[in-house]
Amino acid sequence: MDRLPDEDLALLLLIRFFERKLLALFERGELNGTTHTCLGQEYVPVSLRPLLRDGDWVFSNHRGHGHYLARFEDPEGLLAEIMGRKGAVCDGVGGSQHLRRERYLSTGVQGQSLPVAAGVALRLKRHEPGALACVYVGDGTWGEGAVYEALNLTQLWRLPLLVVVEHNGIAQSTPTELQMAGTIEGRARGFDIRHHRLDTSDISRIRAELAPLVERTRAESSPLVAEFATHRLGPHSKGDDTRPPDFPRPDWYGSYQAEHPEQSARLEVEARARVDRIADEVAARPPAVWTAA
Repeated sequence: MDRLPDEDLALLLLIRFFERKLLALFERGELNGTTHTCLGQEYVPVSLRPLLRDGDWVFSNHRGHGHYLARFEDPEGLLAEIMGRKGAVCDGVGGSQHLRRERYLSTGVQGQSLPVAAGVALRLKRHEPGALACVYVGDGTWGEGAVYEALNLTQLWRLPLLVVVEHNGIAQSTPTELQMAGTIEGRARGFDIRHHRLDTSDISRIRAELAPLVERTRAESSPLVAEFATHRLGPHSKGDDTRPPDFPRPDWYGSYQAEHPEQSARLEVEARARVDRIADEVAARPPAVWTAA
């Protein structure tokens, strides 16, 4: 893997240690509810970060902490939201899965974001040409009927929609081959929607491949499905991992560490210390107070 700029690797490690910190806080009983980490998938939103503009909309899902951090780099606000502390992104009422900030929205309801993103893309086409809506989904989301209704209209109306599929091979606890007939590419092609699959975690290569395709989505107002063949290292949620202990779990970071040990070690120390410091500071804040607008 090519050596990353410190800025990119620092963001990747921020996401990784943020997610690890959440799991540790749950184990200690300091958090309530649930959470779904993106361990192993951090490179997806980091790769897309420079390809998206401030005027674009981003729609995330239940496994969206990395999406949010790549968009705003605001671990303090996100952790405060999850812990229900002052300074929370949504005053502590959204929690881990349901966030709303500027042109960013996440939801834990499978498939819900795609129809909403399509509607926003329609508005962008009419009033803000050149902007797009980016929506993150997983392979399990392709079992939802709303996905196909949205894709149908997206292509019929030629909307500037980027569908990012984080295909990690398992939908909660069901392997893809047991819940999906055919392929994601075949389903996209069924609507005559452009599809591009990425089988690499090399951020430089991902950006080089996707940049012209994303620009075409803007310029031509045409949808694109970008499918990432990725891997989820951790459980679906906090501890519900049905995969056997010896199940293969390729990790982009292990490979990167081996190739760039000095940079990795230096930035890992900084990221770990930053997340620890943020966790202590946020935990000491008073509870968030929600007030109706």
